[in-house]
Amino acid sequence: MTDSVNKKLPIYAFFLALIVKIFFILTHHIQEDAFITWRVAQNLLDYGVIGFSGETKISASTTHLYVFVSYFFNLIFGKENFIEPLLIFNSVLFSIGSVLLSHLLFKNNKHKAVFIVLFGLLPPSIKISILGMEYGILFFLETASLYYGFKKEKKWAFFLLPTLIMFTRIDTIIFLGITFIIDLIWNRKIRWTYIFGGILGLAVSLSFNWFYFGELVNNTIAAKKLRYDGNFNLKQNWDYFNFNYGNFWGMIKLPGNFNPLTILVAIFELVCFIFLVRQQKRRNFFVWIIFIFAWAKQIIFLSQKSLFDWYYWVPQLLLFVPVLIFILEIKEKRNIWLSLFIVFYILPMLAFQTVHSIATGNGEWNYRRHIGLFLDVYEKDKKQWILLEPAGYIPYFSGLKTIDEVGLVDKKIQTEIIKDKENYLVNTVKNRKPKYLLSYKNLFIEKDSSYYRQNYKLLKEFRINEHLKSKSLVLEKIYRLKPSGTDYNLYEKMKK
Repeated sequence: MTDSVNKKLPIYAFFLALIVKIFFILTHHIQEDAFITWRVAQNLLDYGVIGFSGETKISASTTHLYVFVSYFFNLIFGKENFIEPLLIFNSVLFSIGSVLLSHLLFKNNKHKAVFIVLFGLLPPSIKISILGMEYGILFFLETASLYYGFKKEKKWAFFLLPTLIMFTRIDTIIFLGITFIIDLIWNRKIRWTYIFGGILGLAVSLSFNWFYFGELVNNTIAAKKLRYDGNFNLKQNWDYFNFNYGNFWGMIKLPGNFNPLTILVAIFELVCFIFLVRQQKRRNFFVWIIFIFAWAKQIIFLSQKSLFDWYYWVPQLLLFVPVLIFILEIKEKRNIWLSLFIVFYILPMLAFQTVHSIATGNGEWNYRRHIGLFLDVYEKDKKQWILLEPAGYIPYFSGLKTIDEVGLVDKKIQTEIIKDKENYLVNTVKNRKPKYLLSYKNLFIEKDSSYYRQNYKLLKEFRINEHLKSKSLVLEKIYRLKPSGTDYNLYEKMKK
């Protein structure tokens, strides 16, 4: 193979990985919380206010930078057409990030190319790219900071990228902090430009929150902490960890609280990491950073009982990097090992993610979006309120003002939680009197049923089983194999 072709291999790999991602966009597997960010962006477009329901300011999205990016995509492509271009944009940024990561880890262009493709086919890579969350941008910014800052030693990268990283998510201070510590230990010097860049990034993020929203921490963080707060003893903490670890250290979620595949993968990742760092290579500086950061983020977020799986996508990928390096650089029978790895790991993971995305896309896009579209047609007055959980698809497609049960998009419900956590929902309904209630439960047989019976009527039942059909027998089998969605009951306030 000529040198010119060899140099272009990472570029070819970039486009190959990107094409696979674009096919996944057709599944309409989009994360619920992405629609919260997109509604905030459209609220900014319509009212000139970063909020969720009209002119009330609230940091309902976890990410400020992605809100502004979504705002510009809405502005350019329009509300009806911005989603696919934005998902492609996210996929492109993630794929560029994987190219930058390959430059940090390999010198051989063939290895770079294979790494880019295999890395891009892993389930978390696909989810980061096409689920509409901010992690495509974040992964690009973090890998760019390592490449341009610590490999190319560009001073602009130390000033600009930490600011953009923290403006995307404030918890990325974990990444910036781990990178600083590893750099200090490895190079035995302090990069003052990096410190100033980190201080600037923190100052920009906190100042924006304070001067715009009147708070230092995003409302989403405060709301989740308030709603899901729980004091556990040592045994309860262990049981909690044992029940949940399998969903976050592994590439895929499996039912039950025992996940042997996750244990095997975690052990193999650790073995590969130890094998690599025993070698005297410059690239181990970056291996240390990504591996320690991934472990640190997993442990910190699990310790805080953060069960939202998107927090763990980037760590899942970074923990797996030593495995890919080991497979690609094994000296004896490399092609056999690589082939076995692709056949018995990469392809099954890709197949699982395909089934998962098709099934979840049906449950979210075809089913939950259907509820929002029903309300959009049924209720023309978009100043009416609905109380529900979660605040993604249905508020977005219905256009109604929204109270969510956690308080992510409406602060007033947090006041009710503080007053009386056990009864905060019915108290909110009594005080706010929203026109619509959407509940997983039958409110007419639950606690406080007499109040609901006297003031609300059952408008419509939504059942996931009604959406497990398709003209395609293959799709219908997938829908029934892995049904995704929850039954809902929609209530409307009675006229008095």
